[in-house]
Formats: sequence, structure tokens, C-alpha cells
Amino acid sequence: MTGHIVRLRAVLTGLVLGLGICAVTPLNNLYYGATPLGGGHFPLAPFFLMVWLTILAAILTKLFRGTPVFTGTDLLICWMLMVVVSGVAHTGLVRTFCITLTAPLHFATEGNQWKTVLAPLLPKGWYPTDMAAVEALYNGLNGGYAMSWRQVLAAIPWKAWIGPMATWAIFVGLCYAVMLCLANLFARQWISNEHMNFPLLRLPELMTQALDTKGLGAFLTDRYLLCGLFVSVALHTINGIAFYNPSVPQIPTLLLAGPYFPKTGLFSGFTKLKLYFYPAFIGFAYLTARQISLSFWAFFLLGGLGYGILSVLGQQIPSSALGVTFGPTLTTPEETMTIGAYGVFFLFLIWLARHQLLETARRAVTGRFGQPDAAEWMSAPASLWGLVLAGAGLVAWSGAFGLPLGDAILLFALFFMVMLVASRIVCQGGIAYFTLTAAPTDGLLAFCGSGMLSRLGLLMTAVMQKMLFVDLRESLLPSLFHAAKVGEGKQRKKLYLAGIIMALVAAVVVSFSAMLAVCYKYGLKDMQVDWETQSVTTVYENVQRLIEAPAGPNGWIIGFAVAGAAIMFGLLLAFQRFYWWPIHPIGFLTMYSSAMRILWFSFFLGWLCNQLTIRYGGVALFKRVRLLFVGLILGDFLMGGIYAIIGLWAGQSYLVLPN
Repeated sequence: MTGHIVRLRAVLTGLVLGLGICAVTPLNNLYYGATPLGGGHFPLAPFFLMVWLTILAAILTKLFRGTPVFTGTDLLICWMLMVVVSGVAHTGLVRTFCITLTAPLHFATEGNQWKTVLAPLLPKGWYPTDMAAVEALYNGLNGGYAMSWRQVLAAIPWKAWIGPMATWAIFVGLCYAVMLCLANLFARQWISNEHMNFPLLRLPELMTQALDTKGLGAFLTDRYLLCGLFVSVALHTINGIAFYNPSVPQIPTLLLAGPYFPKTGLFSGFTKLKLYFYPAFIGFAYLTARQISLSFWAFFLLGGLGYGILSVLGQQIPSSALGVTFGPTLTTPEETMTIGAYGVFFLFLIWLARHQLLETARRAVTGRFGQPDAAEWMSAPASLWGLVLAGAGLVAWSGAFGLPLGDAILLFALFFMVMLVASRIVCQGGIAYFTLTAAPTDGLLAFCGSGMLSRLGLLMTAVMQKMLFVDLRESLLPSLFHAAKVGEGKQRKKLYLAGIIMALVAAVVVSFSAMLAVCYKYGLKDMQVDWETQSVTTVYENVQRLIEAPAGPNGWIIGFAVAGAAIMFGLLLAFQRFYWWPIHPIGFLTMYSSAMRILWFSFFLGWLCNQLTIRYGGVALFKRVRLLFVGLILGDFLMGGIYAIIGLWAGQSYLVLPN
């Protein structure tokens, strides 16, 4: 029974290692510009540490021939705690946090008129008021380079930051509480009722199962796994040497296919087509259901073909027709079809879970909480009440700074709606690297115009969205669903939940402190934060544009959003009604994602290998050959971890995985 119990040693080990990752991430990622320690929903550092912990556990068990120091469950719990907190120190929260709170103060000039347009709107309590502390953040402390980390921490002007950080910590804590409750509320439906595949969990589960059955040695020396491992290790060894010594020729992992297509006509949408070769993502695609992996690359190519069809029909829609948007990768009006598609797919998720949600609501109202399901940390009615209370807290928090009640409810509903759909894409599709196309508020502003929000409301909405809801590459909610799946059927789930909550609270504190320490030691001006600075200043520039020239409803975006909703509805209808339907609707949601521009070819190769294996060898061959693709994943992440260590020593890092 020990193998199915959540043990304190696993929670404490995951907590310590996770906080260690949070502490070094700002220095590694933003100052050294080395391989990101997180980077997605299958983060590098947690898995790299888990692999070596698994090997160490197997060695200790063999040496002492007694009760295992770590069981497979221990290692999975430890890994998930690291995964949950790894994103907090970078894109999940802290990456742009300090810049977001100081940009309207530091970058205000007479030319951009932020002092007259934005400064009067900045909510008191959100931003630091000590300009000396703000400038020191960008320029660094005097003599900061020569200071020890303890001296830097002592010299940070904490008085200037304690107020804004406490204010935002309440916001972050309430958002995390909503996500925890959402994950628990939908866990039974996704895991127990739908038996949803979680491709990103396959490799850790296989490793820990091998450990528990004392077969880790046989697993790691399997010839198929070694073949896959050799491909990844050989590729990145050669290319890594070439990175540090340019005289060594590289093995190409990127083919620019765009020049082979005409700039006009049916195939004009492929003029920027790129073919990336990422062994790990080929492995993830192989482990994903064929219907889903097919939909990702097929819809991506259909999206490119759609540009050409519009061109042939003479529909040349200028990019300026988008107006002012907050989407991280929006470039053309056609891409706003995802706005309508997200809305319809969210309703589909609610419809699938309708019986469970109604039953949960009845039990919550009558006080019949009952026992948690095998996939839940706490009973569903308790999570529903937690969702209501945390959501009310967010509305009250934003209302305290001037956002009207109705606007706050609508905005947070949009934020979490998009995040829930994105979590489904990541968890079911096995996409370790995922980006949104349109921001949650783009559809709202397109349909209702910017006039529906006051000037203060517009600023608050844009800043809150930037904090947690627009760049979802390391967002928390998908990791919580993965954590729920890992905890399925385990005993002492309350300890597991307590570990997650403690890890998140501590991670926020450690990440904020580590980020401030790095900024004040070196100064943001000497750090590699060009993208971070540009993305933040663009948000404030867009807010200023909408304040100075309010925009009404955007006909182009409305038209494409409605078309996207209609297409998604048709896809869902076909998917539900026809058993032979070959394409999963989830692919339509990623058609214009910048992540799919990088990953589509890897998903094509993974799908093709999966298809050929099943067709000519059946399930038996699929299970045998899958270890080759497991080897591809394992090799990529092991080499990524090795180059992350080398990057800290060399000052520059060869990137194994997409950044």
C-alpha cells in the first residue's frame, strides 16, 4: 500500500526542489539568458531532476534491499510540485511583473504623454511611488555587481515594494484559489468520466512504474529507448559543439520552406512556412491520440491555405482592420476566428460536464458535500463554494480600485473561460509549449467597443490580463489538472493539496524576492529583457490609444469571430455524431497559434509514425515502439538540462527546446 500513499518526504522534497528552481530562475533566464528552467507545461528542470532522483532511488533500493527511499508515487508527487511552481518564477507570473508595475513611471516622457494620460489613472496601491526605487530597479544598486546576494537583499528598498507586492499578492492568491477550485471541479469529468488521455504524463508514469516493479534498468536499456535516446543525444551533442565552436558544421533542425511557395495565389499563405525538428515534440505527438495530433498539423496547414483562398477571391483585408488588440500573436483579422471558436468550445465543455455540474450545484446548496472522487482533492461541492468565494474576492478586490461590479464579473469570467479551454488543449493535446492567439478581452472590445469600459477600467483590465491571462506558456491551471491526474486514486490527498498550496505561497514569495534581487544587483538595463519590456510597453501604448481614440465595435473581427463559432459548432457536431469523423475540433483552436508554427511539423511526424505503427503492427507494435519515442523525449530533456548547466558556466547556452 506504500506505493499508493502520498508521503510527507515526497511533499517536502518537491517543495524544497521547486523553491530552489524558483530562486535561480530569474538569474538563469533573464540575466544569463541560458536555457529556460521551465519553458512550458513539461518544464525542463523538474523533469531533469526527477530522472536523476529516479535513478538514485533505484540504486539506493538495490544497495539496501529494504523499503524504497522513494516509491514511484513519491517521485510523481515530488515532480508535480516542482512543475506547479516552476512557472511562477518566469512567464507564469514574475517574468514581466516588475516591468509592468514600473513601465508607466520609468518610460513616461513628454513625447508619449503617459504622464498626462496614464499617470492620473494608475490605481493607488498598484504601483510603487518611490521614483528612486524604480530607477534603481533599471540601473541597479551602486556597486551592486560587487555585492553578495545577502547584501543585495538587505539593500533592496523594500519599503517601496511591500505595498504594491502585498496588493498584487492578494490578486494572485485569489486567482490561484479559483484555478485550484476549477481544476478540482472538472477533474472528475475529465479524468474519471471521459478517461481523457494526458500525453505529457506518459513518460514520468512509465519511469515510475518501472521503478516500482524493479525494472528501471531494463526500461532504460531497452533497445528501442536507446535508439531514440541516441538520436537526441547525437543531434544535440553535435549542434551544441557547433554552437560553442562555429567551425564545426551543424545538423540543420530548421528548414525555411517559405521561399518554395509563390507570394500570390492559392499557396501565398505559406510564404513564411518553417519546418522545425524537435525530437521531444515528435515523441509527445506519437503518445497523443492520432485524431488529435492529426488535427493540430492539418488545421495549421488549412489555416495557411485559408489565406490563399481569400487572396484568390480578392479579399485582401489589411492588418490595420484589426484595430487595437491585446493578442500576443494576432497579425491578421482572419486569426480572430479563434475568438468565436473558444466561446463555442467552452460551452461544449460545460455541456459535457452538465450532469456532474448540476449534481454538484444541488449538493452544494443542500450542504451534502460527501466524499471526494478518486480524481479530486476535496469534494466537488466544496470546490464550487471555493470557486464562488474566491471569484467574489477577485470582484471585490478589483472593485476596491474602481472597477464596476458588472465589468469585473464579466472580465474574470472571460479570463477563466479562456484559461479552462487552453488547459484542455494542453492536457488532452499533449502540447508542452502553447500560446494564445487572441487575448481574452479582444473579443469583448471587438463586439462592444472600448466605450463599455471606463478609462480606469480599460487600464485595469489590460494590466490584470497581462499579469496572468495572456501569456499561458507556463500558466498554472494545466499543471493543476496534471497534478489531479497524478493524484488519482492516491491516499492522503489532503497532504497532497496542502503541499500544493504551501508550494504556491512560498513560490510567490521566493520568486518575487529573487526577481527583485537580480534586478537590483545588475539592473534591468543590463539584462536580456527586450521582449519583456516591449510586450509591457505595448500594452500601455494600446491602452493610451483607446483612451485617446475610443473604438467602437469592429465589424471585421465580429464577422470572423462568428465564422469561427459556426465552424467550431459544425466540427463539434460532426465529432459527436459521426464515429468515422477523422479530425478532432481541438485542432481548430490552435490553427493560428504561434506555438503551432513551431510544432506543426513535429506533430505531423509523430502522427505519421503513430499511424504507420498501428496500421501495420497493431497495438502490440505500438506499445513496443513507443519506447523509441520515449527515448526521443528523454534525450532532449537530458541534453537540455546538461546545456542549462553548461550555460551557467559559459555565459551563453545552446537551446535544445523552443523558447
